Amino acid sequence: MTLLARPTRRYDYVADGAAIYDESFATIRREATFDHLPADAERVAVRMVHGTGQTDLAHDLVVHPGLVAAARTALEAGAPILTDAHMVASGVTRARLPRDNEVLCALRDRRTPELALALGTTRSAAALSLLADRLEGSVVAIGNAPTALFHLLEMLLDGAPRPAAIIGVPVGFIGAAESKQALEDAPADWGLDIPFLTVRGRRGGSAMAASALNALAQERE
Repeated sequence: MTLLARPTRRYDYVADGAAIYDESFATIRREATFDHLPADAERVAVRMVHGTGQTDLAHDLVVHPGLVAAARTALEAGAPILTDAHMVASGVTRARLPRDNEVLCALRDRRTPELALALGTTRSAAALSLLADRLEGSVVAIGNAPTALFHLLEMLLDGAPRPAAIIGVPVGFIGAAESKQALEDAPADWGLDIPFLTVRGRRGGSAMAASALNALAQERE
């Protein structure tokens, strides 16, 4: 068999990329409900469902009414994206970014392990402290570590510069649901009213965070 030859077709499947893309989004809209979300957040939610294959994800999405406008305005002004994990950063489609925005993660910074020990927290959380001087007006995306989301909220409550928007979708069994609930409750509990997106419960992850970022970076589906 020649390496560049197509193998013998043995399965019945759609092989046209454009058709797969279009039908995927049509299927999501048939099977999921987005009525509880701000109208301008539907495409963000659809892309997050597309990135996870979970149509019921829409039920657990919580989106601040100002999230989409705040995030898009910030990105179009050249704001950086700060993340807690390199997997989130890797999932961002650079071609969708409106101003070739920086996507920053300090997890591999040589100072991070020592700082984590000094602060008594995880490396993911400590890495955010190293990006504190880039927080102002940024878009922060937490897709892995609940400790990073808790740490971010505590930084902000201590007076750290405020980002334009927060995507808080850490995943896991310890602290994930609680950290996301803390983000959702921050306006009422602390008067910390920063536009946010989160997903209630344990599920989340880097792919989910990157999907949200890609949708916010460009309105085109």
